[in-house]
Amino acid sequence: MPRRAVRVTFSLVLAVLTFAIFDFARQQPLSDDDPREESLLSQLTLDEKLDMLGGVDGFYTRGVSRLGIPSFKMADGPIGVRNYGPATTMAGGIALAATWDPALAEKVGATLGADARSKGVHFLLGPGVNIYRAPNNGRNFEYFGEDPWLASRIAVAYIKGVQSEHVAATIKHFLGNNSEFDRHNTDSGIGERALREIYLPVFESAVKEAHVGAVMDSYNLTNGAHMTQNGRLNIGVLTKEFGFDGVLMSDWSATYDGVAAANAGLDLEMPSARFMTHETLAVAVAHGEVSVATIDDKIRRLLRLAVRFRWLDGDHTVLSIPRYNLEGREVALQAAREGMVLLKNDREPTSEASTAQLRYVLPLDKSRINSIAVIGPDAYPAAPVGGGSARVEPFHAISFLEGIANYLGSQVRTYYNRGIPALADDFRAANFFTDSNGSHSGLAAEYFSTPDLQGQTSSTGIVLGQSTIQGGNLAPTQNWSSLRYSGYFMPKAAGEYDAIVQCPGEDCRFRLYINDKLALDAWDHALYSLNTAHLTINAIDISPQKIVLEHKRSRAGAAPPRVRIGIVEESTIVDPQAIALAKQANAAVVCVGFDPETEGEGSDRAFELPPGQEALIRAIAAVNHRTIVVITSGGAVDVRRWLDRVQGVIEAWYPGQEGGTALAEILFGTVNPSGRLPVTFERAPEDNPAHDNYYPQKGTNRIEYKEGVFTGYRGYQNAIAAPANSTRTFAKPLFPFGFGLSYSSFRYANLAVNSSEIARGGIRGKLWQISFDATNTGTRAGTDVSEIFITPTKSDGTIPLEQLKGFARTELKPGETRHVTISLGGWIPPESINARVFSTWDEQSHSWHSDPAAYEVLLCRDANTILLRAPAQSAAH
Repeated sequence: MPRRAVRVTFSLVLAVLTFAIFDFARQQPLSDDDPREESLLSQLTLDEKLDMLGGVDGFYTRGVSRLGIPSFKMADGPIGVRNYGPATTMAGGIALAATWDPALAEKVGATLGADARSKGVHFLLGPGVNIYRAPNNGRNFEYFGEDPWLASRIAVAYIKGVQSEHVAATIKHFLGNNSEFDRHNTDSGIGERALREIYLPVFESAVKEAHVGAVMDSYNLTNGAHMTQNGRLNIGVLTKEFGFDGVLMSDWSATYDGVAAANAGLDLEMPSARFMTHETLAVAVAHGEVSVATIDDKIRRLLRLAVRFRWLDGDHTVLSIPRYNLEGREVALQAAREGMVLLKNDREPTSEASTAQLRYVLPLDKSRINSIAVIGPDAYPAAPVGGGSARVEPFHAISFLEGIANYLGSQVRTYYNRGIPALADDFRAANFFTDSNGSHSGLAAEYFSTPDLQGQTSSTGIVLGQSTIQGGNLAPTQNWSSLRYSGYFMPKAAGEYDAIVQCPGEDCRFRLYINDKLALDAWDHALYSLNTAHLTINAIDISPQKIVLEHKRSRAGAAPPRVRIGIVEESTIVDPQAIALAKQANAAVVCVGFDPETEGEGSDRAFELPPGQEALIRAIAAVNHRTIVVITSGGAVDVRRWLDRVQGVIEAWYPGQEGGTALAEILFGTVNPSGRLPVTFERAPEDNPAHDNYYPQKGTNRIEYKEGVFTGYRGYQNAIAAPANSTRTFAKPLFPFGFGLSYSSFRYANLAVNSSEIARGGIRGKLWQISFDATNTGTRAGTDVSEIFITPTKSDGTIPLEQLKGFARTELKPGETRHVTISLGGWIPPESINARVFSTWDEQSHSWHSDPAAYEVLLCRDANTILLRAPAQSAAH
């Protein structure tokens, strides 16, 4: 069959259409209507319909009792049913993506759906699917990584699981919410091709394949319009093109103009009608600014969903489902086991054996372990999830310390030490004085009535002693708009110091001066929840260090955000007892990373570990030659100053309530690690393709996604990822996308690519089948993840050199060989991402172009390790 380009027509030309056309498109029925749906709609008054467009009581829709329409209940997800008491707490979204296991994702979704039913919840506010652009995003831990194909497979399975329990999944956040930085105001400038190839596919799959019940619009603007007012994307793409027939709701307080939002496709303003109010919309309807048909369409969508999920059939609460769910615990444990990624596993250094006889440090041999030291701020208590709306309260979360101690039992001594002070202790220990002589402890405070440190409200100022600061908290009760704390830090010795400012939340604005030099600047835009500035004090200049911290409220009427300040000396931060315990133990497990106070919604986080953690790792590694570092995080962290000093590294993500048990099983080999990175781990933040344009252009709110389609591993593979005006070259990643070690080894052979024309119900398509033989060449049973990428046979720099298109988890016993087949393409649903295996988006014609003959198929262990390759052109015959 001759080669030909397959061109699929497109609808982004709707960008130039009027709201009237959007309105008409949105009004058209998308499926056969249930009689109850239209009957109820016809009986509602306009006033009742307008009232139903805003939430009530935080997490409910407004019902109409006279017609038997209940108030539908919502709960935060996506890691558990957060509201209304404790719940099963799953591993974070990025950990679920690291399993590369859609079947498990469906089980997770079904468990969450059952938990929701036990609480009478109709809408579960998950999954979160925003693409990981850089490690800074505070909500990366909720999401499914940097690749749209992997994210789509996990999301579709998760949604099907949730909705199998008659609970509507709510995929979020549509669209371009790839940062927590100033999220109400930033404008994500994303090119048409990047939208189509990177940022839209997971939402498209959720609609076309999983028939997701609800979509949540994000806070930010995208290409010039707030998403709740973005008819181009909400109606032109999501509804008209993808065929979404469910409920489009706002994120909480993410609506900014009621009439514009109503006309742009928003169905439900949450948590209440602040802009899409009865009064505002009644006037707009009377003046012809919003049509009655538009209002009807919104109510019809909600009623359609209620009929579809049987919400009108009786009490939605299922009391026979136990909230303390033992079956759910098993699913949570499996997700934690499969999601943890073994990043490093060196051979043990010893002079007693030849190099050929050296053992790998992992798995630890229980018979050779008499004692183990579990050290670090994330060892205990457990940090099952990050912060914000995804922070689920489990009935009990098993910490890493508990998991290891429970596994080893009383025959092995399990030592514990936190290793470094808690952040609150760092703030309490700050050696601040109001004068350079050190006569009065505390900081002097000045309060101002304007945000620019003008209009002083107290001419005398206030001196805050340590008792008033309350653990470093600077939270005055005065009516102020900005303030200034000033004083001196008295160093006790020369050395390296860390100045720490904790100011979580998107509204926190501050700047820190040390000796009249700007050390931290978050005055115009919030930076990280935890911010660190390094300070070197020379032996010849151990003098008082002048400290000035200025702080303001970013919004009128907003509650004053908490801010804490402290300065710690790096050489004294590690507890000597932790070092002593590590020295006498057979092995040391150092648990570091973040927690809900330092990584979560509302703020981004730094690339480097929190203060003191690197020093702790180095100190423990210096005295124990079996040091394994376990990282709790939502993505990559800075490991440059300690990676070469330790023997093992495990990325645990946020592992959910069963994380401690899963870690112990992996450490001691009961479970063979099979997790693979769903993101690229860079060596330095500057290596990331989005680094130069992650934050807004100076003086604007615009974040230009200049890397285009070359985000994540695509950017590392292509020099074209660098902006035209950049001289940067991209370094090889530290750990590539798809990377993960095992206690087994695997071999592949006989790669073949075959294709066939297929048809069903009058819809035609093409199916590619990638087959190969996989063999476990190790001595342990294990699961390997086979990754299928495609690569262009000729590259002009416009197409990524590698793109993930399929994968498979294969369980193999030692010596076992299995024939594996991975299918690409298909016909249901038509023109979905499944069918666009070899397609790219053309911005000139606004359409997909496909040419299978222009690609090779790669069988890879990760994005940097090609095992086998075969031409895809056989698929054209």
